[in-house]
Amino acid sequence: MEISAAGRLEVRITTADVGKRVSVRSLIEHGPSGEKFTDTVGVLTSWDNGVLRITRKSGESVRVAESTLVAGKVVPSAPARRRGPAAGYEELARVSARAWPPVESERLGEWELRAAGGFTRRANSVLPLGDPGMPLDDTLTAVRGWYAARGLPAYVQTATGAEGAQELLCAELERRGWVREVTAELWTGPLAPVADRGGEPSGVVLSRQADEAWLARYRRKGVGEVALRVLGSGPSVWFASVPGGTDDAPAAIGRCVVDGRWAGFAAVEVDPAQRRRGLATAVMAALARQALDEGASAAWLQVEEDNAGARAMYRRLGFAAHHAYHHHRAPESSAPAGDGAL
Repeated sequence: MEISAAGRLEVRITTADVGKRVSVRSLIEHGPSGEKFTDTVGVLTSWDNGVLRITRKSGESVRVAESTLVAGKVVPSAPARRRGPAAGYEELARVSARAWPPVESERLGEWELRAAGGFTRRANSVLPLGDPGMPLDDTLTAVRGWYAARGLPAYVQTATGAEGAQELLCAELERRGWVREVTAELWTGPLAPVADRGGEPSGVVLSRQADEAWLARYRRKGVGEVALRVLGSGPSVWFASVPGGTDDAPAAIGRCVVDGRWAGFAAVEVDPAQRRRGLATAVMAALARQALDEGASAAWLQVEEDNAGARAMYRRLGFAAHHAYHHHRAPESSAPAGDGAL
């Protein structure tokens, strides 16, 4: 908090600081254990009619009444990670998009409209990485029309919690009634330690294509032609399998896309009857060794907030959260009938 030379807390932010990262302290009437204050850190996305809206790293929007402010200041953007690969949001957004490409795309200024028959929100949402070339309301009208023409709900993928992310766009979408669904996080880490964790290669088979056995373990059932095109596309795609599952499918699978210095991991699945045997780690290690051979040095993956088991494993492998990302669905736009997962 900002403290003056006289030792008093001061509010040193104004409406001119909208869009900046701030830290504020405010009064609360009924705090836990008798606490009288609460602290909020995030991007100041609006200050209207005596109410501040601050978007935290997670994407949560907090409303703070101006009359309750005790102290406040502008704070620097979150510091770069001291370990692991340094990267900005836009670089990772483009890398992750190339690793999960749509079947159809179209440019709207610097926004990319993506569609893949409803297979995952990632491949059926707008990636807004710049100026769409028209006012926001006109842009969103065009977005809704484009997806409606394809029988798909309109989604905009956004991010929070990293320098250059989109807290202001998130706030504008929510102000217009767009609903935030399925928040997840993108994590990064150094690649070499992942390769080292698997020991000597043992039992993991790598392939350029997802065969029927691999697809039998993949958690999204009924994978069709469009899904196969998404799964098989990317700069350098590898699929891993560990034979010997209890249900005629592999004991474990995984997917990795190598793209320059980055290796992106996805679809790491293990037979429920064979979990806690290190199979997921073995799959990732085998894929990491292949990625190292192709010149990669850094790794990324996406994990949902409620997947505690996966998050614990990724931490052990040296990964940490880089930013949160979200999908905002247009008002009155139906959720996908098929596979609408991340």
